[in-house]
Amino acid sequence: MPAPNGHDGMKHLNFKEITMMIRRLVIMGAAGVLAAQLGATAQAEPGGCLKYGAAGAVGGHVANHHAVLGAATGCVVGMYRRHEYRKEARAKAKLYDQEHPGSKGSYEQKATAYDVEHSTSPGVMQPSGGPGNQGQGAPHPEAPSPGAQQSGERL
Repeated sequence: MPAPNGHDGMKHLNFKEITMMIRRLVIMGAAGVLAAQLGATAQAEPGGCLKYGAAGAVGGHVANHHAVLGAATGCVVGMYRRHEYRKEARAKAKLYDQEHPGSKGSYEQKATAYDVEHSTSPGVMQPSGGPGNQGQGAPHPEAPSPGAQQSGERL
């Protein structure tokens, strides 16, 4: 039953409004698919200008509304971190080439292979733990501790 004023209470869309809604849905769907594709092929590197810049903008906004200054500082820090990461990856690739002459692949692939072979992690040149690395100050397992008695000695 229609309302007393003659309207049924529903909003009716015209053709132009419907096409605009469909266009928006298609664009949003395409953007989502594109983002999923780009996200799947992303490199495992430290941030960079966009990631650190966004974090810096949020931090700058919180700290007395200096979002632009925070974004610029975050961008610089992100670019430096990525530069240091790539510099280390090139150094690891060079070490891998010395151990495996004639090996093929990009410096990222060689750095990853070096990390796997030497039990290191990205961002660290020295192995973390393992048989050859007991940590600083830890006694070597074969070395007797100071003050330990020899098996033939008696008091």
